[in-house]
This record gives sequence, structure tokens and C-alpha cells, in this order.
Amino acid sequence: MGANGAGGGDALLLHKILGTVLLTAAILRLSAQYLGPLALPPVSAMLPSIALFQSRRKKGKKVRVYMDGCFDMMHYGHANALRQARALGDELVVGVNSDEEIKANKGPPVMSMDERVVMVSSVKWVDEIIKDSPYAINEEFMNKLFTEYGIDYIIHGDDPCLLPDGSDAYAHAKKAGRFKQIKRTEGVSSTDIVGRMLLCMRERSHDSSNHASLQRQFSHGNGPAENGSKSSATRISHFLPTSRRIVQFSNGKGPRPDARIVYMDGAFDLFHAGHVETLKRAKELGDFLLVGIHTDQTVSGHRGLHHPIMNLHERSLSVLACRYVDEVIIGAPWEVTKDMITTFNISLVVHGTCAEPNDLKNGEVDPYHAAKAMGIFKLIESPRDLTTSTIIKRIVSNHDAYKKRNETKVLSEKKYYEDKKYINGD
Repeated sequence: MGANGAGGGDALLLHKILGTVLLTAAILRLSAQYLGPLALPPVSAMLPSIALFQSRRKKGKKVRVYMDGCFDMMHYGHANALRQARALGDELVVGVNSDEEIKANKGPPVMSMDERVVMVSSVKWVDEIIKDSPYAINEEFMNKLFTEYGIDYIIHGDDPCLLPDGSDAYAHAKKAGRFKQIKRTEGVSSTDIVGRMLLCMRERSHDSSNHASLQRQFSHGNGPAENGSKSSATRISHFLPTSRRIVQFSNGKGPRPDARIVYMDGAFDLFHAGHVETLKRAKELGDFLLVGIHTDQTVSGHRGLHHPIMNLHERSLSVLACRYVDEVIIGAPWEVTKDMITTFNISLVVHGTCAEPNDLKNGEVDPYHAAKAMGIFKLIESPRDLTTSTIIKRIVSNHDAYKKRNETKVLSEKKYYEDKKYINGD
């Protein structure tokens, strides 16, 4: 209905009433300065019919935005993109590309469709999932998004997304005027993460053939051992953490005084579906889930020089983005002491049954001995037999396929950084 219809008439009438009442209130209060204090009621009490007019106004339609992707080897950069997309609307619908579409356009995915859906669904800014979405948004699928899913805008980062023929995967959305762009998260990509994993395997196996060449290709020569010396870690991250980014990912709320607080700690390296589903089970045991993220030095000391793949702040952001997590301790201690349990008012300490081996150093005690002595320790049956090591093995076992997959990706990422311009926002 147009502006001159019933909706427009109601709005005009409401504005007139508001103006009259507010003007009257102002005059009365001004007069009170000269005539003495007057027992004036608050303006809200003088507007008994406001609610009636507001209820008659047509409710505004929620803005629904759409973002799609492979979400393979999902990391905090993906989560940040989803956060930015959600900020452009009221509801975020996410399309997860099918295995077939990824193979046709990029090469074989590392993670299965089921694992990728679990990861995307766990991100706290996601409202709805569309499985097996096409890699390219053609006109037919775009119209389906607009009509069947009620999508208002299609979102993607400022990095180009090109099809094998060189065309823009979002050309139709841009032509329709329904496309919005967000900033790509600096310092991380699936390509670099794969490079870190291969460097890790290279250091462990001392294999200087396939792993070395593939690592150089994926990491753009930015590995930590460029000078020929062995590094104490495999991180080649260019991520620059800021306090604002941590606040953006945080829930910003503490537990209620009577909350049952569950604590779970770990490395949470290469945050994956196994982590997510175990955290979900942990959250079900209480009201507030506090997660401790071990330092890089702690992880390296217990798992070897090649760990962790992701550094502390990267791992912390990945965990913070999970909808089941309420708060994290960035750099949690290895041992969960009685003092720590008291400080955070922890009711239950949990640990998953499927985890990387953590060898105790000489003189170290069981990190959970205090919780066990207090009778508040519980093992959680891990829903998936998935660890960081199994993901690394997937990459290494399919060396040639992933090498081919990333040849084009490496070139496009290099071009992106060479041509990158500052974009305002986020």
C-alpha cells in the first residue's frame, strides 16, 4: 500500500498526536519554572494510546541475507565472514556447496558434506542452512533464493570468486542489484592452513620430496623454517589479533550466580566437527560452558614441536564462534587446580574420549586430579572418531589431488593480495 494509504494515514496521525503532547509537556514544564513545581506525570503516562497506534502499524519484514561457500577446513576467517554477513540483515541463511560442485570447481574437499554442515551449523551467527547449494549462483537459483527462501541480499567477500571459465560466480546477483560485499579476514586461508599441515608432516617424517614441494606451494614461501633452521612450531600465520575482534566474537555475558558451570579444556587445533559435537554434549551438562584453550607452548610441549597448527588466538576465535561455548580462557593452564575450580565456580570438569595423545612430562601429575578428588570430573563419549592428526592424514594421503586443486587457488590469492585495496567497514 502506498504512503497515502491506511498505513501512511496512521503514521501521520501518530506524528501529529506526538507533536501536540510533547509540545504541551514542554510548555507545562517551562511554566513550572515560573509558577512553582507542578506534579507532572511522565510523558509516557500521557500517551495511553501510543501502543494502540504502534500495534496497527505493519510490522517490518525481517531482512534475510544469504552467503554460500565450500566451508572446507573451516576456520575463524569463515566464521568472521558469517558474522559480517549476519550484521547486514536480521537472519542469515548459509548455502553449503555440494561435494560434486566443489570437485568440479576446485578439486576434492578435505571434509565430508556432513562434517562441513556440522561446522557451519555450529556458528552462532547462522540461522538456517541450505545443503548442496550450487557453487555458481545462476539466474534460476538466484530467483529461487528470492522467492522460496525470501532472501533480500546475497553476500560475499571482497576476494574474487571465479568459475573455471573465468567468469564471476556472483555476476547475476550483482546485475540484479541484490549483492553486498564484506571484507575478507586478514591472515588466514584454507590454502595456508593446508600448507601448515604439510610442513608439520615434513618435520615429523623428514621427507623433503612431496611434502616439501606442496608446502612451498601452499604457504607462498612464508614457512617458519625459511632460513633452513628447524622451527619450534609450524605456524605461518599472518593473523594480527586485536581486542576488537575478540569482543566481536564474544558473547559478552557472564554466568548467572546460580549457573551450573561446565569446564572443558584442550588445544582445539584445526577446530573440527568432532570438537563441536563434544562441546555440544558438554553444554548439555550445565547452564554455562567455559572452555580453556591451552597455550602454543603447552600444546607443543605435550604433542611435539610440529603442534599446534593454528596459534592460540586463531584457536580461541574458532572456539568462541561456536554457539555452544559461552566463554573461553585464552591460554588456560595445563592443570585444573582446586583454586581454579573455586575462582571460576566450576561445577563439572569434562574431557572427551577421542583426543590427541598428551604425554605427561617428567614430574607432571594428572591435570584433572583435583577435579577427580572433588568428584566433579566426567568423561564425555566423543560422537566422532576425528582428530587433528586424522585430518592431516587425509591431506597427505591424497597429495596429487590437493596439489592440483590449489594451483589455481594459490595464484588467485597472490593476485588478491597484490591488488588489494582498503575497504571501509568491519
